[in-house]
Amino acid sequence: MNDDMLSQDEINELLNGLDEEEPAEASEKEPEQQTSADPGLDAIEEDALGEIGNIAFGSSATALSTLLNQKVDITTPKVQMVERGALQQEFPKPHVAISVEYTEGFEGVNLLVIKTKDAAIIADLMMGNEGTDVEEQLGEMEMSAVQEAMNQMMGSASTSMSTIFNQKVDISPPGISIMDLQEDPGGAELPDEDQLVQISFDLKIGTLIDSKIMQLFTLSFAKDMVQKLMNPAAQDIPDEVIKAEPAETPAAVSEPDTEQVTPERKPEPRTDHQPQHVGSKYPQREADVHEAAFTDFSGPQLSDQETRNLEMLMEIPLEVTVELGRTKRSIKDILEFSKGSIVELDKLAGEPVDILVNQRLIAKGEVVVIDENFGVRVLDIVSKEDRMKNLRG
Repeated sequence: MNDDMLSQDEINELLNGLDEEEPAEASEKEPEQQTSADPGLDAIEEDALGEIGNIAFGSSATALSTLLNQKVDITTPKVQMVERGALQQEFPKPHVAISVEYTEGFEGVNLLVIKTKDAAIIADLMMGNEGTDVEEQLGEMEMSAVQEAMNQMMGSASTSMSTIFNQKVDISPPGISIMDLQEDPGGAELPDEDQLVQISFDLKIGTLIDSKIMQLFTLSFAKDMVQKLMNPAAQDIPDEVIKAEPAETPAAVSEPDTEQVTPERKPEPRTDHQPQHVGSKYPQREADVHEAAFTDFSGPQLSDQETRNLEMLMEIPLEVTVELGRTKRSIKDILEFSKGSIVELDKLAGEPVDILVNQRLIAKGEVVVIDENFGVRVLDIVSKEDRMKNLRG
């Protein structure tokens, strides 16, 4: 054989060697073909959850900034899947866990997790202090302060979610606990599924905190949010309507052919009798037809003097007040007020606030955050009778 040519035996050996190497190469390439390390969520769902969290916690940062009188940034959401059993490795040290249950719009429980030191700084700022030289041990007062801060944050987040999903989203007052999965695995109210979604945010509060805040919820809750975000029209259609089979279209009733006249039967001459209903022995009565009468919706005609008087009334300034709640305290209690004191009001968290005009109740609404200012969305207008009673009172 020529030195430049291979024999048939050598060619067969080379082919056999390639067949043996292909499975090994294919097995090495299998991990590279996986587009996502998280089997429960694809890349589009992760991006959607990150965008929802970015918008919701962006408004939460504004609410928290107003409470703490510090610049607050909650940014850079990172979405990943975690197993329930692996949370001990994720949180080896005690953390503060805030449990939030959705009561309208969604069904499920979210868990906010922050470091104990960060929670202590937030509590110290809530009580009017500087947030420095704090201890990680949280007492009852500090836990209440953190709970209120998280309540305001999640309330603002739920308002933003209402805008995102174009439906009302509401939450119950959050619960707070110390999550120590090493010493007390059952102490925290973890979401009840094996596969959980964790969204981590960068949390910066002034120069005091540069840390992380984590949000934990079930995979089914995450899928529900993504579904409602990407298919907003389908969520309002009941399942019965979707599953219902279309009704059969009734067969068209053939009209008699009036043009064809058989030679044997001649058309009968028309008479002066009134036409009769088919299948009825009573003659049809003549319809009593009148012109349609419409109500005049034009405004009342005012004289020039009355118009000027009305314009003067429109310029009268009125004081509009939004009342969060009320309470009664003795003079002794008021004199004992100090910086950081907490005054409990007569309204539950989440209840509508009262909108007063010149100290008279006219409407009820909910508190919203517009840019960096508080506002109120009108939910209900007091009836005319009640308004008259309030004015007389």
